[in-house]
Amino acid sequence: MDNVSTVSIFNLLAFNDTVNHRAALFSVTLVCYFAILFLNVTVILIIVLDESLHEPMYILVCVCCINGLYGSTGFYPKFLIDLLSSSQVISYSGCLCQAFVMYSFVCSDTSILAVMAYDRYLAICQPLQYHSVMTKKKLSKLVCYSWLTPFCIFSINIVLTDRLIFCGTDIQRLFCVNWLIVKVACPGMDTLVNSAYAYTTLSIYIFHWIFIVWTYIYLVKSCVQSKKDKAKFMQTCVPHLISLVTFFVIVISDLMHMRFASNDVPQSFLNFVAIAVLFIPPVMNPLLYGFKLTKIRNRILVALHIKRC
Repeated sequence: MDNVSTVSIFNLLAFNDTVNHRAALFSVTLVCYFAILFLNVTVILIIVLDESLHEPMYILVCVCCINGLYGSTGFYPKFLIDLLSSSQVISYSGCLCQAFVMYSFVCSDTSILAVMAYDRYLAICQPLQYHSVMTKKKLSKLVCYSWLTPFCIFSINIVLTDRLIFCGTDIQRLFCVNWLIVKVACPGMDTLVNSAYAYTTLSIYIFHWIFIVWTYIYLVKSCVQSKKDKAKFMQTCVPHLISLVTFFVIVISDLMHMRFASNDVPQSFLNFVAIAVLFIPPVMNPLLYGFKLTKIRNRILVALHIKRC
C-alpha cells in the first residue's frame, strides 16, 4: 500500500453515451442553464426589492431559489465545458468540491422544504400565534440552520473521503458524488467510517421528511374542518406540496439507481435521473411559486406591464 500514490484526476465515464449528440446537448443545456438563472434571479429580485413581500413565506421562497442557483452553478458550467472537450476529466480537489456542492445543495433544499412546511403549519393551524412565533430572529435562525447544517455535515464527509488512497480513476457519472468517489478507494482502505457517517447523515434527513409528512397530516386535518383554511391551503400549500413530492421522487430515484441499478439500464436513462434534481426543481420552483402565489404573480405582471409601457 505504501507504493500506491493517490490519483490526481478522475475520469467521468458517463459522457461516453453522449459522443454523437454533444452539440445538441450543449445547446439545450445552455438554454436550460440560462432559463434557471433568469427565472430564479427574477423571483429573488422581486422578493428582495418589494418590502410587502418581506414575510416568512416569501423569504423562504427566495432562499429556495438562491439554493437552486447554488446547486445549478456547481454543475452546469463544468458540464458545458465537458460537452465541448475531447476528454471529460476532473481534478481530485475539483471532484471533492463538486461532490460537496451536490450533496449540500440537495440537503439544504430538504431543510428549506421542512422549514416551509413548519411555516405553513403555524400559519394555518396556529394563526393567532404565528407572528409571535415566526419572528425575523426565528426565521433567520431557521434559514441559517438550513444552510449551515448541510455545510458542516458534508465538510466532515469530504474530510473522511480525503484521508483515503485511491487506486481507481473512473467515475460512472456526469459529475462527482461522494459515494462513487469512495467506491474507487484502494482495497484494504477503511471505508467503514465513511459508510457509517453516510448512513447517519441519511437518517438525519429521513427525519426531516418524517417531520414534513407529520406537518402535512395536521395541515390536511385542519383544512378539512374549515373552508377558510382550505382556501389558504390551496393558495399557499399546494405549490409547496408539488415541490415536495417532485423533489422526493427525484432524489429517491437517483439514490436507488446509484446504489442498486443493474448494468442493463441504459446509461442515457441513468444520466437523466442523475441530472433531474439539477434541472426540474430549479426550473419548476420559481415558475410554481411565481405563478401560484398571488402576490409574487401580481408583482411580476406589474413589472412586465411597466417594462412594456
